[in-house]
Amino acid sequence: MDAPGPARRPPIAGHVLNASTRPFDRAAATRIARAFLPRHPLGNRWDYYYTRAKLSSDPLYPGVLQALRGSDAPVLDLGCGLGLLAHALRLDEQTMAYRGVDNDAAKIARAARVAQRNGLQEVAFDVVDLALGPPAHSGSVAILDVLQYLSADEQTTLIADAIAMLTPGARLVIRTALGDDSHRGRTSRLTDRLANLIGWMQFRPKCYPDADKLRAQLDAAGLVTTFSPLYGNTPFNNWLIVAVGRGYVPDASNPS
Repeated sequence: MDAPGPARRPPIAGHVLNASTRPFDRAAATRIARAFLPRHPLGNRWDYYYTRAKLSSDPLYPGVLQALRGSDAPVLDLGCGLGLLAHALRLDEQTMAYRGVDNDAAKIARAARVAQRNGLQEVAFDVVDLALGPPAHSGSVAILDVLQYLSADEQTTLIADAIAMLTPGARLVIRTALGDDSHRGRTSRLTDRLANLIGWMQFRPKCYPDADKLRAQLDAAGLVTTFSPLYGNTPFNNWLIVAVGRGYVPDASNPS
């Protein structure tokens, strides 16, 4: 699988992606999506088509892989959906333990079944309502397209919980649409509402994070943080936020 961007090297504090970061190429997207093909030829192929379309159009997972590369800390994926990050990590030859949690029991059941059927090692899935608090964990944390479904206070609490989970060298990786009145911001809000109306997402968005407030919380925790636009070929106001855990010492031989 081709790495996102021109080089395969561990990212360091201060590394910044850009709005043109590419999604997976068609071959890589299809390879992951094939895991979701039903065994029966008449089975429902929605997850396959959805996964292939998302991976080939959205730079989310190449961006997250780049952020996590170079760390072997276990990853907790909060709001994991179908667990695509687990498949992307293994395709990228990242072997750290992975645990995905989500409040959608049906998606978790499919995620666990597909991961087991395809032999993914050190991968687990559980049903968890993040509004009630995340599970215990030590290592890296991914919060991908989740924050907008929580209230502002719930966002602050969840991020504080995630910060407390970080170990030296671990990463906090957040992808979210930020709360502003830009054209991309309005498009993100409309699309999230439609996803709820058609039943793909169980809940409507509550609050889009404020960039200044989010940065202030991460800075106050003493984390080294970067905010990078992660638009790709999408019309959405998506940003990737990467905070490096306490005790991390950048490798001076790999300047950003």
